[in-house]
Amino acid sequence: MELELSLRSVIGLLLLGALALGACDKQSQPSQQANETSAPANAAAPAPGGTVDRSHKGEAAPTISFTDAAGKKTTLAAFKGKPVLLNLWATWCVPCIKEMPTLDTLAGKAGDTLVVLPLSQDLKGMEVVGPFFQKNGYKNLKPYLDTDTAFSVQLGVNLPTTILYDSAGKEVWRVSGEFDWAGAQAAKLIAEAK
Repeated sequence: MELELSLRSVIGLLLLGALALGACDKQSQPSQQANETSAPANAAAPAPGGTVDRSHKGEAAPTISFTDAAGKKTTLAAFKGKPVLLNLWATWCVPCIKEMPTLDTLAGKAGDTLVVLPLSQDLKGMEVVGPFFQKNGYKNLKPYLDTDTAFSVQLGVNLPTTILYDSAGKEVWRVSGEFDWAGAQAAKLIAEAK
């Protein structure tokens, strides 16, 4: 009887372990990083490669601080007065890497009318982000760093997630997953910000 109970416990633990491993992201990524998974359950309309979620429309931008490439602290409030396209990404996130060139193109097209803010969720900050930007030769993007992953944790989002804030600092929508930011659909979505 004791052996049977003991075996049941071991089998239960093995099943739980197998379930946990099956649900893991198969990418090799540092521990404590935000996970890259599918879109949230409350997502509304599908978009090419991503999902548009308007359930947070009108919410104020977070007041979480982050740093620029030089280590200077700032917040989203510093960009108030212009729409901000906040992109939460990481150097280990494959869909994030795929959409970065389209963000760079968008930033070049938008000029001063839109702030395109790629906010790295990499724990090692400029140690990995600097070489990544240099290697890829982005012309229009400036790196920003959230080495505590405070944005992805507080907002409860996976990577990549991109959020549009209007010029008053209120959320318009968010897109979960890879997206073509240089395409026509992105232009229509971004036009919703005032």
